[in-house]
Amino acid sequence: MTKGVLLPRTTPPFSPSTITHWRTTKPTVPFTHKRSIIATQPPLPCFLHDFSKVLSRTACSSSRRTNSNGLSYSSRVSLAKAVSINTNMSNYCTHSTDEIFSSKRRSRGPVMAAKKAAEGVTQEDSKYKHTVDLPKTTFGMRANSSQREPEIQKMWEENQVLKNIADGNTGGNFILHDGPPYANGDLHIGHALNKILKDIINRYKEARNNLTPLKLRAKANKFAKETVKSQMSSFKRYGVWADWNNPYLTLDPEYEAAQIEVFGQMALKGYIYRGRKPVHWSPSSQTALAEAELEYPEGHVSRSIYAIFKVVGAPVVSNDLLHEFPNLCIAIWTTTPWTIPANAAVAINPKLEYAVVGVESLDERASSSGENKKKKFGNILKDEKIPCLIVASELVSRLEAKWGVKLVVKRRLLGSELENYRYLHPVDNRECPVVVGGDYITTETGTGLVHTAPGHGQEDYVTGQKYGLPILSPVDDRGIFTEEAGQFSGLDVLGEGNTAVVKYLDENLSLILEESYEHKYPYDWRTKKPTIFRATEQWFASVEGFRDAAMGAIGHVKWVPAQGENRISAMTSNRSDWCISRQRTWGVPIPVFYHLQSREPLMNEETIDHIKSIIAQKGSDAWWYMTVEDLLPPKYCDRAAEYEKGTDTMDVWFDSGSSWAAVLTKRDCLSFPADLYLEGTDQHRGWFQSSLLTSIATTGKAPYSCKNQKESPAYGADVLRLWVSSVDYTGDVMIGSQILRQMSEIYRKLRGSLRYLLANLHDWKADYTVPYHELPRIDKHALCQLENVVKTIQGNYDNYQFFKIFQILQRFVIVDLSNFYFDVAKDRLYVGGSTSYTRRSCQTVLAAHLLSIVRVIAPILPHLAEDVWQNLPFQYTTEYGSVAKYVFEAKWPALNERWLNIPVEEIEFWGKILELRTEVNRVLEVARTGKLIGAGLDAKVYIYSSDASLASQLSELCEAKNDADTLHRLFITSQAEIIPSLEDEHFKDVPYSGECLIQGKTKVWIGVSRATGSKCERCWNYSEQVGSISDHPTLCGRCYSVIGVQMPPEVAAVS
Repeated sequence: MTKGVLLPRTTPPFSPSTITHWRTTKPTVPFTHKRSIIATQPPLPCFLHDFSKVLSRTACSSSRRTNSNGLSYSSRVSLAKAVSINTNMSNYCTHSTDEIFSSKRRSRGPVMAAKKAAEGVTQEDSKYKHTVDLPKTTFGMRANSSQREPEIQKMWEENQVLKNIADGNTGGNFILHDGPPYANGDLHIGHALNKILKDIINRYKEARNNLTPLKLRAKANKFAKETVKSQMSSFKRYGVWADWNNPYLTLDPEYEAAQIEVFGQMALKGYIYRGRKPVHWSPSSQTALAEAELEYPEGHVSRSIYAIFKVVGAPVVSNDLLHEFPNLCIAIWTTTPWTIPANAAVAINPKLEYAVVGVESLDERASSSGENKKKKFGNILKDEKIPCLIVASELVSRLEAKWGVKLVVKRRLLGSELENYRYLHPVDNRECPVVVGGDYITTETGTGLVHTAPGHGQEDYVTGQKYGLPILSPVDDRGIFTEEAGQFSGLDVLGEGNTAVVKYLDENLSLILEESYEHKYPYDWRTKKPTIFRATEQWFASVEGFRDAAMGAIGHVKWVPAQGENRISAMTSNRSDWCISRQRTWGVPIPVFYHLQSREPLMNEETIDHIKSIIAQKGSDAWWYMTVEDLLPPKYCDRAAEYEKGTDTMDVWFDSGSSWAAVLTKRDCLSFPADLYLEGTDQHRGWFQSSLLTSIATTGKAPYSCKNQKESPAYGADVLRLWVSSVDYTGDVMIGSQILRQMSEIYRKLRGSLRYLLANLHDWKADYTVPYHELPRIDKHALCQLENVVKTIQGNYDNYQFFKIFQILQRFVIVDLSNFYFDVAKDRLYVGGSTSYTRRSCQTVLAAHLLSIVRVIAPILPHLAEDVWQNLPFQYTTEYGSVAKYVFEAKWPALNERWLNIPVEEIEFWGKILELRTEVNRVLEVARTGKLIGAGLDAKVYIYSSDASLASQLSELCEAKNDADTLHRLFITSQAEIIPSLEDEHFKDVPYSGECLIQGKTKVWIGVSRATGSKCERCWNYSEQVGSISDHPTLCGRCYSVIGVQMPPEVAAVS
């Protein structure tokens, strides 16, 4: 008799498959607080760990309305394993790509040095290092919600914060009647939406001094254990026998360490590498995807086009086509017009016969009748001189019918004769070659000539490697054209960008036909949105290195049903290298370090083993909370300052595909390989295949003799609350693991902005406040923006439009502040002098922002707000003279009308400055690409405008008395100059320049050259003063003034 063991995969504390238990037998009676009345039901357990747990309980495919309340709404929450994101939720940012670009590009110079120091990376020894004011705070970047949120709830409870606030409430009653519950079983996401909406309202009303809130949710410290126990109970009820006392969890440290071990073995065998090549990319998820994470829904329609490229050159040994046909073009067909800007070649099949055809006559009836939504003819067909075209001979008659023209064959030739002809790129006019492709070039569709963009297709990439073609991919993580795409920059490639490319081709007589084309197209199976092929830096497993072994092992496995062997064989034999890295903040990290200067990865047997031992003891969270020095083996500790941790995590299929190593080979009662793997047929490209590949690569054999699943990330209560605030609850709302991941990322960025504020106020006292009338112009503008935001948010709270609050906060805190004010402020905060006027004025503004933002987010994100408040580096005294120990004791920010009373002309001027700054950044980036400069501080900017008023205003900034308002500080360059005329010969030699229209009407010329003078050792700005100060020859004048105040006396004496 064979002993059988079923090892259960019960839900770990952070998996997405269960929901909290709460039942009631009768509703409770209303209870009363001083100045308030709340009709309530029993308290909900607080959501402490993973709110995606509610997603895969299929019994909750739709949530009934569980409560009636004073706030009228009717919502349905769609729940499933993979949930489509509502189109209104697919992109939460309203900012432009220019704004994103500018913030990333600006982090240079001492700012980066400060950032490295804050992360534990030491600077080179310098006698001036003590004079730099680096950010300091105990407020961590990681929320650690599962631990911190219960601690905050416990603090509120032990200090009776709710009771004290209610007792001190002097406002009138605000009654939110919470109806009795349905005793209908476990909690689901509908309960969360319902209760959190009510709690947001109540906390806001309390902050506005009008409210006694609903009873705070009871904490649930044993939430994770209860959910695991709940699933076990359900499985037992099904009659399942298993070793329920000893399940395995994929998030156990032992499991994660085994996964790192598998990765390490593959890496050391040379199967793991990092490269830039096209991968399936999900703009909606902003991450690379594996083939198993794609689906191909029926009914997808692409905008396909037939386009022509003008032939301009022939190889040395040629058949002289250009001599015979001087007006000659090659015709291509593509279903992705948005990839045309990245075109690098046109590929032909050397064995096919091609024809040079002339367009002798135009079928007017066919042309006019084709103008509809599905088919549109290009302007070139209306031109009197239509060029001769090269197409596959076999397709001539088919193209005649499709294009509505008469094609006359003038010459025939083999595809091999076309190699190395050259044509003009239809967008940027660079010359590109005709190359030989592979067997993928057929006459089934198209023209027989294939538009080739190595940055956007696997076959294109392979062909490009053969010919050394450039890998162009002018598309960012969100599927938006980058500046590299020129005039199409900022457009969505799957939307208006696609349309713009087609329109451009048509306007430039390069479009023959545009028509709808229905075909199978890859979608992100989580978000249900289209993906793209895009070249990015990723980690890959070289399947080619062990493909033959995998194919051999498949034949030695018994497959039930038998056709399963054909399915997995086909998928394994044809798959490209496995992209195993993901751009997610959850999961098992790829254990690699990158050199800060060369970006070369550090990953060897010693580093992998060291990290594996750490994760075995502390779990994978250690990768994020431990320093580089602690994560590196002792041998490399003295070089820790030269490295940073990688941020990529492993593909979830690598997680699940390592289960054979984490379970079968680690437990004494089990053996490897398993006798049976059993799962749905979709796992032939999922768990069955990932398990096979990892096992073959490391052990040489399959993990099963006869022919399972992945985890999701953990989230805190505030992430779920953020989601609730983001949706329009008056209609149907959508939720899924991907949406929660996006919310988690937005929460992380918001937390990072608050951390910036805390860290730069570490030495702040209220006594240091600079009076409003003495503030620089930039600081007054920042306060005006802040007050407008607070005022608008207050109105949205009053109108219960929480999704608008979410949008405003994301735009203001994460985008506007981080990308402009925070970025510009770093110079005066770090190197402007600890007690300088400009630093104190900036801290005055930062303190105002911190105290306002943390209070306006408190109703939605109470744990984050309280966490920030408990880390305040100074005390906050209320208008009544008492110290607010807790954020809700601070009440709502009082409106400051003075901050709002900035002249309209001043607000409009700052709008121009922000727009001009974006354009300056464009020219700086071109100069950086051209190797003229490395960072912005290496540059001097010249500005010319024929608008005398604007030129005068900009000149005032150049000559500003305070350093904060000077134009070069706003641009984060070393120098800026407003020039009176472009006729001066001196300015004609400026190496990089560009022109733009500010606010669509004011023409501005921008020039960039190397900054003059030498580089200051302390602030990294260039100045003519560097070298002129005898006792401090490496400093500029500003830094010399600062160090006279801040240098320790003994150091100053030595100097």
